[in-house]
Amino acid sequence: MARYIGPKQKKARAFGEPIFGYSKAFERKKYRPGQHGTSRRRRQPSDYAKQLMEKQKAKYTYGVLERQFRNMFEQASATQGVTGTVLLQLLETRLDNLVFRMGLAPTRRAARQLVSHKHIVINGRVNNIPSAHVRPGDVVGVRGKSQGLEVVRNSVGTKGDVRNFGWIEFNQDKMEGTLLAMPERDSIPEKINEQLIVELYSK
Repeated sequence: MARYIGPKQKKARAFGEPIFGYSKAFERKKYRPGQHGTSRRRRQPSDYAKQLMEKQKAKYTYGVLERQFRNMFEQASATQGVTGTVLLQLLETRLDNLVFRMGLAPTRRAARQLVSHKHIVINGRVNNIPSAHVRPGDVVGVRGKSQGLEVVRNSVGTKGDVRNFGWIEFNQDKMEGTLLAMPERDSIPEKINEQLIVELYSK
């Protein structure tokens, strides 16, 4: 199963944002990676560089590789609606992302592992495909015998901004949530300029 397994905070520093969540390493070194550190003089990036950077940021944020991302963009282009918004909706409704959004896992990487290890069910059926698309009305939850996992119990018991999304209804007692509707653009917290991504692929 292909996925990025390289250094996380080095990538986050390259984008200038903690895209993998809070990290002491990122807080200590908020400048871009490189042997010259903050003393290196950098040129003003071109329009293409900005577009490419935005695409790369979206890929690493959601844990999607190049071919998957390209296929998702083509699907968004063929779907009725604003292409950039539809693209973000497709990323948000991936199974691993929804497991993370519901607070069943502390990170998207942990959510992906829960899915691939068959701890997650959709509508009562085990699904071990992290990229599976969840549709409005589908119920995503933790498999019965997996509800005692420490990582799940700790994540569900943690208070934070997880699960505070209008498109998700979460039942903490049952450890399951329902996707009520496709998320609106303004309600997606990730700082991604989807218009730059559309411009990049439209060339």
